[in-house]
Amino acid sequence: MKYIFTSESVSEGHPDKVADQISDAVLDAILAQ
Repeated sequence: MKYIFTSESVSEGHPDKVADQISDAVLDAILAQ
């Protein structure tokens, strides 16, 4: 995983909804392995 998303990303101007969707996608990808 080269992409690491943290709560800091949200404070940089990314919408919370998008951050949540990304977090969910990353979690799903990790759990799928």
